[in-house]
Amino acid sequence: MTDSMSAIALGSNLGNSLETLENAVAVLAKTPGILVKARSQWYQTKAIGPPQPDYLNGCAILQTTQQPLILLNTLLEIEQQFGRVRQGRNAPRTLDLDLLLFDDIVLNEPELEIPHPRMVERAFVLVPLAEVAPDWIEPISGKAIAELVQAVDCSGVKKLV
Repeated sequence: MTDSMSAIALGSNLGNSLETLENAVAVLAKTPGILVKARSQWYQTKAIGPPQPDYLNGCAILQTTQQPLILLNTLLEIEQQFGRVRQGRNAPRTLDLDLLLFDDIVLNEPELEIPHPRMVERAFVLVPLAEVAPDWIEPISGKAIAELVQAVDCSGVKKLV
């Protein structure tokens, strides 16, 4: 089994989000078949949807021996370890882990779409992703992440100091 590279987005806006995100990266790093190769800084972003606290967001690059669906299930299990309760789209959450990219594959399964279907329109994903993977080519658009981030409004994404 060869290693693959994947990009994930991390987000939190309930509880101690900074601690949750740092601990989630630590859990990922200890997970068999996953090596955390790079991690962005954390960014504070306005929430989408109903009124709720701001999010902390970031991205990580993982080297993994796991197949995409297995990696997705690993991410969902880690979310649950941190008390994630799914209350519908755009609801507040203790931890959100999204599989954004996996090598250069395009996958359209009922339970998993790669690349993540909304990543190219989300500054809170593209800004941290461009920090750790500016040259990664998003396989549907054929554009590098550094190019995609220039096409979105990044004004609501502030580096956490």
